[in-house]
Amino acid sequence: MSQDIEQYANIIEQLKPMIHEPEFNQVLNQVASAIPKEKRFLIKMELMRLARPCTRLIDLRGLVSGKCRSFEHHNKLHYLDDIAIETFERQVRIFGEYTIGVYEAVTNTENNYRVMHKKDQEQAKNEKNSPQKETDTSKTYRAPLLKFGNFAQRGEERMNFSVSIEMFTSQNKSVQATTIDISVNGLKVKTSKEHLLKEGERLSIQFRGLEKEYSLDKRQGIAYVIKNVESAQHDQRINLIRQLDIPNPVFDKFFEHFIHGNKRRYKVNLDNTFTAIQNKTYEQYYIPNFASIPVFIDCVDGEYTPRYALANDCNREEIQYWANEIQDLKIGYLLTEDRIKHALSLNKGQQELFIFVFNHINDGKIYFYSATHHELDKRPALKNLFLGFGSRKVSWRVYKLQLTDMDPKQSYRPLSISNSINDNLKKQNQKPSPRLMSRLKNLSYIAVLTNVTDDISTEHYQKHLVKREQLAKLKVFGHPRNKPPAVVTVYRFKYFNQRRETRFLLRTSVKVKIENNVFEGNTEDFSTLGLRVELNAPLSISKETQISLTFPQLQKVTNKFTLSDLPYVIRNVSKDRYVLHLQNVVTDENKTAKLFFEALIKSNRSKLKSFRDEEEVPGIGEALRNIYTENIVNTAFFLSKDASNYIADAAATGVTNNRIYNLLTFQTEPDMVDLYPIFRSDKSKHEFITQTMKTKRPSDKPDMRELFIAFDPSQETKRDAIESVFSEQFSSTEHRREFIAQALQRGQFIALKVFLGHTGRPDFETMQAELQYVGIYALHKAKALEDQLWNVSGIGDLVDVTDEVLRRFEFTESVILINHKTPPTHKIKQVGIEQLLKT
Repeated sequence: MSQDIEQYANIIEQLKPMIHEPEFNQVLNQVASAIPKEKRFLIKMELMRLARPCTRLIDLRGLVSGKCRSFEHHNKLHYLDDIAIETFERQVRIFGEYTIGVYEAVTNTENNYRVMHKKDQEQAKNEKNSPQKETDTSKTYRAPLLKFGNFAQRGEERMNFSVSIEMFTSQNKSVQATTIDISVNGLKVKTSKEHLLKEGERLSIQFRGLEKEYSLDKRQGIAYVIKNVESAQHDQRINLIRQLDIPNPVFDKFFEHFIHGNKRRYKVNLDNTFTAIQNKTYEQYYIPNFASIPVFIDCVDGEYTPRYALANDCNREEIQYWANEIQDLKIGYLLTEDRIKHALSLNKGQQELFIFVFNHINDGKIYFYSATHHELDKRPALKNLFLGFGSRKVSWRVYKLQLTDMDPKQSYRPLSISNSINDNLKKQNQKPSPRLMSRLKNLSYIAVLTNVTDDISTEHYQKHLVKREQLAKLKVFGHPRNKPPAVVTVYRFKYFNQRRETRFLLRTSVKVKIENNVFEGNTEDFSTLGLRVELNAPLSISKETQISLTFPQLQKVTNKFTLSDLPYVIRNVSKDRYVLHLQNVVTDENKTAKLFFEALIKSNRSKLKSFRDEEEVPGIGEALRNIYTENIVNTAFFLSKDASNYIADAAATGVTNNRIYNLLTFQTEPDMVDLYPIFRSDKSKHEFITQTMKTKRPSDKPDMRELFIAFDPSQETKRDAIESVFSEQFSSTEHRREFIAQALQRGQFIALKVFLGHTGRPDFETMQAELQYVGIYALHKAKALEDQLWNVSGIGDLVDVTDEVLRRFEFTESVILINHKTPPTHKIKQVGIEQLLKT
């Protein structure tokens, strides 16, 4: 496109579908009526050029960041990645055929290396020319810090109303003040800082500003007690509640009528309701998309037993990892009582363990093995053997286990608006049933399990030598099948965008045919419309490839259906290339797979196991969800779209005494965080966020990367204080180790697992009452809030894995302990790297 008409790119895009229509000239004149005729002519010529048929073949191999595959269109073969294919098909629908416009759109996608290089050059040029580089760029990464569940329920409506009052203390000292908001049973007032008022103090109040218009008793004041005192810049704010032991029914009736008659004039105070809607929406973005597994633990007479787990579509595969050959879940193996007690014995804020896991299949039976750092250190002769052998297996996992305490009362989540408004709200605000609370009463802790395994760390552990003649010694880390763990019941909170149908657990052999090649594997779960298959060997294959499946074991149980060469299409492939997510191809001629699995479910409903959709105790899934959201131990972050860039939108955590919090709040305002470390380092902008958001779909599991951070808060600027590098950006293990050693000597080393995926759409149905209430008094604010929340497009999680990384690189336990302290109070003295490592 020439520079003369580049400014009209939006109009050209708008007119593309009309180029072949008879009324094209008329539409052009309407859309571009404000543009000079000579420019309109250039726009028309450009559109005619873009609409000319094209015969050029497109080969993007090596030119884009995506993986390219063959793509056929009208007997011509192109090599495109997924983004390019989607662009190709969309542009062909616009132009009606393969044209020059299609060709140019496909060769200029956002993940094209040439396009990305040009953008980087422009950005670098802009930053170089900007005198406020530090300030301007940092705004992109700052966001408010939320506390999930942190909103108050109003017992009654509060009205914004300012009127002068006189307060008398118990010593009859007069204090002049002004109301900020009022309710029948409470007040918020502001007064001068010179008055020393404290929580619990009793006051008598005269409403001087109302006495002129209303016949109030000037002799008798209204009895209040101070609930709390907040210090502001120029005054102090005091929250007061009525003294219930000194009733005044005449004043109550007057105040009730006064507020009801004036609330539209002076506006109801909606602050807590806005906060509730905002927090609940971010919670709904987070709960379906976190990859960790919350397990709720009973404590009875000092004995700890895992009872319940909370599932969503992102962690269900991880839960299913713990299903044995008969689909019994054995996740309780991870949470032995010794491990729980050991974690609880650690310092508050550091009650965490890293657990290494693999399984072994023998005679069709699954055997689970696991060990913590602590357990491996007690058997040093077997440590490298366990790590080396386990990391070579497909089933290898590294879990982070974090413990946090909880209270069953947190299961109650009332609306933020008062019951007094209508009877329907009373029903919605009912407390959990006694039957439900009896199931929760002994819950004391949440164990949060996060799979932090990645290829780079796995390759590191694979360097340990393995002597096969010693493998029998690993039995000490095996979990005996004759001693089953506690049964952990899995519940799923039913958010609106859940799967269209239930998936049932089923492990049976399957043969996967791709062209003329056959691969063997096992199904993991199924539904009438899809399957998940684990292959015996990794397979390099693209999404959307059509394959066929044969089920030899299932064929033995049916004569009605022929279960061979059934067509499926690949919808997703796991990162390690072992697991395929498949959707069956249903046509009028071929419904075999769908019909067979429908019949299998119908005749085996009592035997097939799935995540519990019908709860044994109604409301338990929502109760567990409410408890977890008030106790999240990792740091959630949210991204929104600003033009073509992703920017920090918000963050949330329940922990404010750890390394991540100290890092993200460095040089920020109160209740704010700065996500600078995950967006960029001093020298360059990280591509992880941009590339992940481009390539991931809302239904995909989050991507995970390991981020190394050197943090030295003694520096004056953020760019000097924080250096962050993603693990894959290092050229070797030695360079990673050197980075860690230098970070420890300068200040503090922090390693994070950064999870990132797309959000779904917000479920405003669950907040309908609050949205309607806000809409009555502040419709414009309600719309603005809704628009803001719709713009949230990315959801991530930050998990601290610093201690695991330091042990992986064999730094000493004393170094690990010192690294927990907030710099610059510690700073490891300048010593050689060999003195930081274990001997």
